[in-house]
Amino acid sequence: MAPRAIATATVSFGMVSIPVKLYSAAESATGVSFNLLHKDCGSRLRQQYVCQKDGQIVARDQMVKGYEFSRDQYVTFTPEEMKELEEKATQTVEIAEFVSASLIDPIYFDKPYYVGPDKGGDRAYRLLAKAMRDSGRAALARYGARGKRYLVMIRPTADDRLVMQQLHYADEVRAASEIPVGEIEVRDKELELAMQLIDQISSDVFRPEAYEDDVRKRMQDAIQRKVEGSEIAIAPVEAAGAQVIDLMEALKASLAKKSSVSEESVLAQDRKPPKRAAREAQASAERRPKAAGRSSKA
Repeated sequence: MAPRAIATATVSFGMVSIPVKLYSAAESATGVSFNLLHKDCGSRLRQQYVCQKDGQIVARDQMVKGYEFSRDQYVTFTPEEMKELEEKATQTVEIAEFVSASLIDPIYFDKPYYVGPDKGGDRAYRLLAKAMRDSGRAALARYGARGKRYLVMIRPTADDRLVMQQLHYADEVRAASEIPVGEIEVRDKELELAMQLIDQISSDVFRPEAYEDDVRKRMQDAIQRKVEGSEIAIAPVEAAGAQVIDLMEALKASLAKKSSVSEESVLAQDRKPPKRAAREAQASAERRPKAAGRSSKA
């Protein structure tokens, strides 16, 4: 089933305008959600807004939006005033500049969207995607939608498609320097062991399909058991493990454990029944090409 576009827009740079469609690149609705129920009768609860001053339930048509400029001091806005404050939805993705994609720290990344060409925009879309991929650059742009003005990055994929990554503004991202890390000097031997451990568990490819949400799967299985009338077994609380103090010993133990696992894997492959080993040896010999020019009488 083809994905459904969630919005249409126009990507513009210079005098070029490209009609495009936006698609959700990630599904956040796949998580397990629960409803709040009345414990006594099992009925679903309804959310209500209650005035803190007089305790009265307030209907939506009696609500106004306000901004707290001082403690318990608010300035209110009418719906018309709120509408005036919102960004006009031009649906235009206006490219401001092109930069090397490696310069944008992933900490600024927010929501991703796929961008596809709309009617009449195929050639310009492909041209922009290929030009950015060949140049190794991404585009920084501004996008007005849903009453807000977003900062976005448009980057090409390996197959000349475009991805629009919503970005955080600079004042929304905390500086890493605010996080205390201590003044500890890394020892050369510790660094050497850490590098060895990294090398042992490194991979040259990114395989996202190798990782699954085990918690979600466990929750879904438990829910199904409850639906079928079974109870969930409550596991005893495990005592916290001892805290590792010696960093060198921890690194050495990690390396030894990884090496042991690798050796067991190799031994498991070598442990074959004699008949099976003989069959595989014979098959390997039959597949081996004969040497060129060898005489049958030699």
